[in-house]
Amino acid sequence: MNRRNLLLSTAAALALAAPLAPLTAHAEQDAPIRLVVPYAPGGPLDVTSRILAERVRDSLGVVVVDNKAGAGGNIGADIVAKAAHDGLTIGLAATATHAVNPWLFSKMPYNADKDFAGITQMVRVPNVLVINAAHADKLGIRSVEDLITYAKSHPGKLNYGSGGNGSAGHLAGEMFKQRAGIYALHIPYRGANPAQLALLAGEVDFNIDNLAAAAPNIKAGKLKALAVTSLDESPMLPGVPPLSKIFKGFSIDTWWGLVAPAGTPKPVIDKLNKAFTDALKSPETKAKFASLMAEPVPTTPEQFDQFMAAERAKYQKLVKASGAKVD
Repeated sequence: MNRRNLLLSTAAALALAAPLAPLTAHAEQDAPIRLVVPYAPGGPLDVTSRILAERVRDSLGVVVVDNKAGAGGNIGADIVAKAAHDGLTIGLAATATHAVNPWLFSKMPYNADKDFAGITQMVRVPNVLVINAAHADKLGIRSVEDLITYAKSHPGKLNYGSGGNGSAGHLAGEMFKQRAGIYALHIPYRGANPAQLALLAGEVDFNIDNLAAAAPNIKAGKLKALAVTSLDESPMLPGVPPLSKIFKGFSIDTWWGLVAPAGTPKPVIDKLNKAFTDALKSPETKAKFASLMAEPVPTTPEQFDQFMAAERAKYQKLVKASGAKVD
């Protein structure tokens, strides 16, 4: 091979390798990896992202968490969808952004099915069916079966709260009503926290809330946990049965994970997957996540893509049945 052909071959090889460069320099890299979190700082999604960003510093170098909240998470997700597919911009995919919003919003800035490449699922957090403890004692409700019996014998008397139309609590509540064959009026609030305050104040009869948010008041005895919405009993709330024990296959958890823009080279995805799944499996990460009632769920990229597709199909039916819409 002459010198000219050798130089051309070397240049071509370097060009092909270019997308991998940001992920091979580790701590010495000049450009940090940007992890876009489509929600405000301070919540479980943000906190778990920052925990992982620290854990992968040795393998990936600096990972900067960038909060881009707004439009139910759509603003941040859209930034990731339209980013260069070089491994330098990745993002958080959540139940709302990648399963609910495509059916809830009339117009979407991104295609949840085609614009992203899964890296790994990060977390699963059960939702929990809770009732005001004092109210439960007054009505004699000690179980899900008691709640259903009361609803059927007192038609039109029950209501439930959520963080808003189309929120996880709203859709879980509709799913519960459908499977139980009961009616309860939905009362939307401006966020999950106001909805929980309304439950504590006795303004609503029950909520289906995120376990991380409800746990402190469950432990304090102010809320009574009747069931979790995960397929199996949650180790975070031992002794509380899953709704699937009554309604076969009932499962509606809160989850989030990591995605890259579609078209990101597979070697880059694989390197990101290894770094983040190793971090998720570490005892330190498990301990920190446990304090947030969050269970680490490391997966392959393919498993996460398949999971998100299945969740979109599930929520398409739920959103349609609920009638919720954001224009």
